[in-house]
Amino acid sequence: MSTQPLLEVRNLRAYIGTPRGTVRAVDDVSLTLDSGQALGIVGESGSGKSVMARAIMGLMPPRSGRSGEVTFQGRDLLSLSKKEKLEIWGNQIAMVFQDPGRSLNPVVRVERQLTEGMRRHLGVSKSEAHDRALKLLDEVGVPDPERRLRNYPHEMSGGMRQRVMLAIALACEPDLLIADEPTTALDVTVQRQILDLLRRVQRDRNMAMMLISHDLAVVAGRTDRVAVMYSGRLAEVGSTREVFDAPMHRYTHALLGATPSIDHERHSPLRLIEGSLPDPISPPEGCRFAPRCSHAEDACTSAPIELESFGVDHDVACTNPVKVPAGSVSGGESHGR
Repeated sequence: MSTQPLLEVRNLRAYIGTPRGTVRAVDDVSLTLDSGQALGIVGESGSGKSVMARAIMGLMPPRSGRSGEVTFQGRDLLSLSKKEKLEIWGNQIAMVFQDPGRSLNPVVRVERQLTEGMRRHLGVSKSEAHDRALKLLDEVGVPDPERRLRNYPHEMSGGMRQRVMLAIALACEPDLLIADEPTTALDVTVQRQILDLLRRVQRDRNMAMMLISHDLAVVAGRTDRVAVMYSGRLAEVGSTREVFDAPMHRYTHALLGATPSIDHERHSPLRLIEGSLPDPISPPEGCRFAPRCSHAEDACTSAPIELESFGVDHDVACTNPVKVPAGSVSGGESHGR
């Protein structure tokens, strides 16, 4: 007997108006996320990952729109009023943004920014919120938390600010955490610390997490499932291990081929993906990767390619996949699991 997913996205579209025309940033995306599961969203910069996250949260910029269905715990997020959204944001769904320096209020001390959500949503006293804030900072690895609570954001390093952002996101014990490129501005050592911390906290709290990154190495080993996006559409969805071990979409295969590895021959050039993302205002009608794909066929450009099932948990939107495993079943339907 199947249970209802924590988050279900169906046929989500997001549009942004520009002087040149309307950008189709997210175009007919469907996926699900179960309680306690970690889902990675990967793809090149400009593929629509962050816009999709903002569309789910209802944080779209001016001159934009969205359509489709986004259901969280059985509630349609797209139909909620602003007041209803405020009850969910930070309480049931929390988000960690790319740049903590821009997300934290520079003129407000850390303690106030960390405790105001707890006091609003949990109804705790000022002293209880203070104690909870100390425990949260300790949990995310902030040294001397009592002193840090009195700090302003500019008095902390980028890594410490991102840990504070994570503590704020976890303050009300949300059911879903959306981490949008959470390590973009950090050095490599701090990046790994933050990513490992995210995974540990997600597992310890049995919390669902959506981890968004342009770097495949970020989601490897830190997510249960992965969705590969290209030009606003899903190219491949499946278990992280299967997608990384046996990528089937030509774009996923090319991305992995362009990623440096420890066994890469020294001084030999990396394989590059020729070309660039299509114009988001007037993208190709068929597979949007077809203009850059050396294996494109006539069928790739005639109509949009839907996700088809190959195995238990591996969906691919490609008419000429890299490899079709023996005994796999192609359903021909848009599943977006």
